[in-house]
Amino acid sequence: MDYSSGQGRKQKETKDFQPEEKRIPVIEEQVKVEKETKETGSVHIYKHVTEKEVEVDVPVVNEELEVERVEVNQFVDEPPPAIRNEGNTTVISVLKEVVVKRTVLVEEVRVTRKKTTSANQQKVTLRKEEVEVERGKNKGNKN
Repeated sequence: MDYSSGQGRKQKETKDFQPEEKRIPVIEEQVKVEKETKETGSVHIYKHVTEKEVEVDVPVVNEELEVERVEVNQFVDEPPPAIRNEGNTTVISVLKEVVVKRTVLVEEVRVTRKKTTSANQQKVTLRKEEVEVERGKNKGNKN
């Protein structure tokens, strides 16, 4: 009932009237949360390595040098470079002085580099780790 609005129960107003005091208890609930660690089971992990042999193609590069001696026998006023490259060929000039006091290009040694690539199969061993997980029985559960 709302006594402040004047509605509800009518009372006589007298000089002696004193409002009645009532107390209403207010209750509040509180919760407290706690955690507890509990072991419910176990896990065993096993790791092992397996090996597997496979054949793989491995490129093999062979490099061969072909040496060719070319006679020139020419008089030169200025000697050519001692070593020069013509493509894959390295040319090495060989000079000699003669009594006439002229320089003669006697020969050139030509070294040509040739590369060949071939496929060569080789056996290699590959290792692989595998893991196995085994669950233990649950301690707290009856399943």
